[in-house]
Amino acid sequence: MPTFTTDDGQTIHYRLEGDEGRPVLLFSNSLGTDLTMWDGNMPAALRHFRVLRYDSRGHGGSSAPEGAYTIDRLGRDALALLHAVKIDKAAVCGLSKGGLVAQWLAVNAPERLTRVAICNTGAMIPSAETWNARIATVTEKGLGVIADALLERWFTADFRAGQPKEVARLKAVMLKVPPQGYAGCCAAVRDADLRGDLGQITTPAIVVVGTEDPATPPALGEAIHAAIPGSKLLQLEAAHLSNIERRAEFDAAVFPFLAG
Repeated sequence: MPTFTTDDGQTIHYRLEGDEGRPVLLFSNSLGTDLTMWDGNMPAALRHFRVLRYDSRGHGGSSAPEGAYTIDRLGRDALALLHAVKIDKAAVCGLSKGGLVAQWLAVNAPERLTRVAICNTGAMIPSAETWNARIATVTEKGLGVIADALLERWFTADFRAGQPKEVARLKAVMLKVPPQGYAGCCAAVRDADLRGDLGQITTPAIVVVGTEDPATPPALGEAIHAAIPGSKLLQLEAAHLSNIERRAEFDAAVFPFLAG
């Protein structure tokens, strides 16, 4: 299991796959998942890219320190990963929490990005009270008590009924996330507000929204699209994990765009 150690002593698990001659695509996962959330997208992505994916701090095989994280910290983890595997520039695709990381990278390290996909997210995802309540619940009782409610936000009822094995797979991944890691990332999402920075993004960007997404409603993504000059908007009939629920449409639009 390849890993590297961050400047604050935490371990980040990653995978680097594909043809060394291709440009690199960095995937950043959503809250409550790990790098396997992109498994179904890998065949399409590998036709264009060498793919670098990782478990966000607090998730999967990466360290899950106690305490609140920040989007700045999560963004610097992503930059440290690029440095660790000696990649100068990459396309970036992030969803939900990973979409906030993608925005942070586009604002703070544009020289490291070729193109960016900002998926099912917001520049600020309300509300602090909701995030604080979720942090308290998960810290006291674990993710099991909110798992089914989260799945209802991740996928539409039709998808949950029609793809029970895929839903069960993602639930199993969710239940393995350490509560302190999930809570730490909740704090990062709660405190993130990149709305004032989006206008300075010059990296070519595609913004993906799920028309049935209750976690990050379409208006949040549409606001990102409106604020980033020249960005493209992709609307998919999906809930929160649009890369899974509408995989074919996602793959067909996002990866060719990122490949330029």
